[in-house]
Amino acid sequence: MRRVVAAGDDYDVPSDSRTTTGQAEPVHVDALLLVSFGGPQSPSDVVPFLRNVTRGRGIPDERLAQVAEQYRRFGGRSPINDQNRELLAALRVELAPLPVYWGNRNWSPFLTDALERMRRDGVGRAACFVTSAFASYSGCRQYRENLAQSRAQVGPGAPELIKLRHYFDHPGFVLPMVDHVVDELATIPAALREETRLVFVAHSIPLAQAASSGPDGDAYPRQLAAAAAVIVDRVALRTGRRHRHDLVYSSRSGPPAVPWLVPDVGDHLAALGATGDTRSVVVVPIGFVSDHMEVVHDLDMVAAERARAAGLSFRRASTVGTDPRFVTMVRELLDERRHGDLPRTALSSMGPSHDVCPLWCCAPRSLGRRPPAAAGVPADEEPDRDTAGRGPDAPDGRLDTHDSARHDVHDSVTVHNDVHNVGRL
Repeated sequence: MRRVVAAGDDYDVPSDSRTTTGQAEPVHVDALLLVSFGGPQSPSDVVPFLRNVTRGRGIPDERLAQVAEQYRRFGGRSPINDQNRELLAALRVELAPLPVYWGNRNWSPFLTDALERMRRDGVGRAACFVTSAFASYSGCRQYRENLAQSRAQVGPGAPELIKLRHYFDHPGFVLPMVDHVVDELATIPAALREETRLVFVAHSIPLAQAASSGPDGDAYPRQLAAAAAVIVDRVALRTGRRHRHDLVYSSRSGPPAVPWLVPDVGDHLAALGATGDTRSVVVVPIGFVSDHMEVVHDLDMVAAERARAAGLSFRRASTVGTDPRFVTMVRELLDERRHGDLPRTALSSMGPSHDVCPLWCCAPRSLGRRPPAAAGVPADEEPDRDTAGRGPDAPDGRLDTHDSARHDVHDSVTVHNDVHNVGRL
């Protein structure tokens, strides 16, 4: 059992955690950059924000106005910005005197502005913490592409960037979620509690994107399943009962012809109610680190209504938010890179994840020019190197539907509500 101090409190890292010793060279950093997606902060921001998100996709303003109504149900303000401010404040305390910056893709503060401030402040190299625990194009590589674009816009003197590893099975992410599941189970009457099912939810992505996630493929669904299994095991240790569980997905959108990960959470809840052998569920938002718009709308409103219509008792576990263990995890991930030889901790057999994203990691298996991606291997930020397909292992002529799934729409708009998550607004 290893003891970790977290913002004035301490906690135990379980003795059965998987720990490997790092063998990387120490990396000096001058700052940490918190990377997120952003969201509107007032009703007047909503449509301009949606234009930013859907730029280049040809979405008419009439459709954006329909999507904007979902934000207006919440006062025209996404909760993600306030949650990021809270995380930013906690990280500044945890990491002091190291400066911590914050940049978003689609709304203020923008990534380019953050990098420009860092340049003016003399930051030569910064570590990036992305609020996405899992590997996928949307949750990792696309943000690395955004960072490369921002570095190019800032120009000479833009800070060098490294990215902290994925933390899907790190104790600082998993253990708070175990607590939140146990807390929700305790609110359920004893007669229902024993048969309560745990329904783990993550954002759906196109099957092609899932297949190309991680350096070897299928990392996204495999990491989600591994994290869910760890939580189920630890909940059983705490409660004395191993609950049945499922992994489902939310907010599928885009052309119907493009296959996405299933089952959908609402359809799954309806099916559970129809079978008659489940009367109570605890929905666990495993794919998300904060209670942003997708959680409070798609789960707390839409999925909850589907559950009630199916005759199910519905509870929703909290996300990790700014739990002290999560904040301390960021420091541990940073120290792994700064010192090189520190233990890297994980709670599943899949982890710990790689320190540096390999060339083409999470990239679509499509032919053509590879967009530069920062915070990985140097060649990934140089589009003229290894640009034909996905490298020698890619089947000849194999085209991925990932690009069409990312850019085309049907009757819905696909937008990130959190770093990893491409949510339907």
